[in-house]
Amino acid sequence: MNWSEKRVLVTGAGGFIGSHLTDALVRAGARTRTLVRYDSRGSWGHLADLEADVRGQLEMLAGDVRDRDRTLEAVRGCDVVFHLAALIAIPYSYRAVASYLATNVEGTFNVLEACRQAQVGRLVHTSTSEVYGTAQICPIDERHPLHAQSPYAASKVGADQLAGSYHASFGLSVVTVRPFNNFGPRQSARAVIPTIISQALSRDEIELGATDPVRDFLYVGDTARGFLAAAAAGPDAEGEVFNLGTGRGVTIGQVVEEVGRQLGRTLHVRSSGERQRPANSEVMRLICSADKAGQRLGWQSEIGLEEGLARTIRWIDAHRADYRPDQYTV
Repeated sequence: MNWSEKRVLVTGAGGFIGSHLTDALVRAGARTRTLVRYDSRGSWGHLADLEADVRGQLEMLAGDVRDRDRTLEAVRGCDVVFHLAALIAIPYSYRAVASYLATNVEGTFNVLEACRQAQVGRLVHTSTSEVYGTAQICPIDERHPLHAQSPYAASKVGADQLAGSYHASFGLSVVTVRPFNNFGPRQSARAVIPTIISQALSRDEIELGATDPVRDFLYVGDTARGFLAAAAAGPDAEGEVFNLGTGRGVTIGQVVEEVGRQLGRTLHVRSSGERQRPANSEVMRLICSADKAGQRLGWQSEIGLEEGLARTIRWIDAHRADYRPDQYTV
């Protein structure tokens, strides 16, 4: 795809993945518009961390996908829309279910309807591996049953089904990408890898929840490439779902060990009940099959866990003020 000929919109651009995707789009030459949730401080989220020459090329809009009129205004004139705006913190979803439905389901509806009205050429919709629940078949491919084990996962299942219905019902060119567990620079300390690293940089005892769940950790730069590949894919990708992952499963405990190895120290874990999900809600095993993305999108992961952790450690070490101890408790 010749990105210099495309005007694109990224919803949720101020977030972790959204900021990396925005950076990749600008560097690819796309005319890039961002929609960042408005707040009273005028914050642009992680877009503020982008290099000045990249930020200078952005058309930045404040808004909220829950606002139908503002969403349509943001979408108009765009060839491609990347929809990433969502509430994503799983623990908070147990306490604020209605807000997750409003943003993740109703907000997705507003984006879909805006794209339909504006006749957008391609919508790339963001899903999550959490919609699968604990693996019934491993590795997990796109045919795996959906089994939401948290309110967050349920809201994303609803959003995914809406996206698929807009392709089937209205012919909207929708491609859904389903990344597994993302990590990398700029990720919040509420995610497990930054939680481990930010604590490990200052002490040997790490406060965590369960350490035995298995995850497939995907470096965020690879995720951004997957989004671009989904946007550039041909008509046969429309209405399809594509997993993005490495195919390698590691336990949370193994991540702690690798972080300690890279820091040259032995880390010890102290279990925190506050960080554990309800017993019937914990997803124990997520390992991706990305064969479909490899065959249909020409995409595969390139950055391994060890290299990704090294890059993330360097980022967090240089931005320790952004990772305060009071962020550790969810």
